[in-house]
Amino acid sequence: MHRRSHSQPRWWPWLGLWTAVGLAIRLITVYSQPDKVAGGDAYFYHYGANLLVSGHGFINPYLYIPHGAHHAVQSASFPPLFILLVAILPAVGLKSFLAERVWCCVLGAAAIVACGYTGREIGGRRVGLIAAFLVAVYPNIWMTDELALSETIAPLLVAGVLWFTYRFWKSPSIPRAIALGAAIGVAMLGRDELTALVIFILVPIVLLARALTWKRRVATLGIGLVTVALVVAPWVGYNLSRFDKPVFISTGLGVTLASADCPTTYSGQFEGYWSMKCALAYAAEPSVNIHADESVEGAELQHLALDYVRAHENRLIPVTLAKWGRAFGFFHPMQQIFLDSYVETRPYRWAVTGLVSYYVLLALSLGGTVVLRRRRIPSFPLWAIGLQVLCSVALTFGQTRYRTTFEVSLVLLAAVQLEWFWSRLRGGSDPGPDAVRGPAPGLDPSESVTESLSDDVPADRVEQQAGVATSTT
Repeated sequence: MHRRSHSQPRWWPWLGLWTAVGLAIRLITVYSQPDKVAGGDAYFYHYGANLLVSGHGFINPYLYIPHGAHHAVQSASFPPLFILLVAILPAVGLKSFLAERVWCCVLGAAAIVACGYTGREIGGRRVGLIAAFLVAVYPNIWMTDELALSETIAPLLVAGVLWFTYRFWKSPSIPRAIALGAAIGVAMLGRDELTALVIFILVPIVLLARALTWKRRVATLGIGLVTVALVVAPWVGYNLSRFDKPVFISTGLGVTLASADCPTTYSGQFEGYWSMKCALAYAAEPSVNIHADESVEGAELQHLALDYVRAHENRLIPVTLAKWGRAFGFFHPMQQIFLDSYVETRPYRWAVTGLVSYYVLLALSLGGTVVLRRRRIPSFPLWAIGLQVLCSVALTFGQTRYRTTFEVSLVLLAAVQLEWFWSRLRGGSDPGPDAVRGPAPGLDPSESVTESLSDDVPADRVEQQAGVATSTT
């Protein structure tokens, strides 16, 4: 009897358990404050979804709802995916903000499953289950779900992209390049900064596919890029048809720059952060037409903000470092926790717990990177998510939730390191660099090569994949 017969049933029960635990944590945070009112970005998502279902299209709820103005202004302030997901609720008659927050908890629970599968694809079943557990209990991930912000779907989107990335790495093919391109396209419709993953993940993972000839790599990359374009094309075409200036994924860059590049954020206690007063001051400039459509107003705000940047180039490097420090917890971290609590209503004590947990995961992720390197499994897709955060934060401003996408990478890398610790404690040893090179000839490419690193693989499969003589019980 193979060992697999004893261990195989453990995957679903354990994954189901961690998903249930994660969902319970998220629901408890919601029902501890059942009367919370939508504000800030959450207001836009909530009422924007309700207006969409009511037949008004994608319009700005801030200009339509307050004071009964009913002023319908076309909007692409945010990418459409999260609003579309939220719109499922009013479409079936559930229009309250409480219902939306519960729905976000369900989406967060889905991310637990997705991260579990991604971890399994990277390092085997045990890594997957550890990753699922970490996503379930890690405050920096579940706190966002309760706030009903678009970061709710970020772990799910990133986990999907990474899952398809490692599937392609193990068995490069055109169908898997199409799947990866589609995953990145969907991620772009959820978080527009994830557009960078086309450059940071899709291009290198295809061009580094040694199993393909260079001609085949270029063709496969082209098909992947076309897939990305096809996924986002309907939304881009819709935007091009309704705004005066070209708009692709969103119009939010102008107002974001206006709130991030000003005297308040270039020095002093709020250096590297954002300021609503600055955005309002820019909007009050004579050159800004607040009655124009979003594309025109956004372009005018962007122009003013970039003028300020050019006039203060000597502050660009220190301000960028401050932005990165805020986003990654190394510049006034306790002040940033307070701002997260005050502005976004994050629970302060849990935010502090999240900060400490983040430092632990970051340290473990370094070890996980070393383990993957020894096993000849690429870690650059995981760190590419962090590079994407660096780029987007440098362009905008620093705050904790902008790091949400990278938290997924940290969880997965930490899971690899923790699985290594577990194996050593049980008297095992790391398989080393020769154990995993890619799919062995004749094997089903859909099977995870890295399962050879787990106890959950039958001995005969280990013999085939690693060439290690083993025995069965």
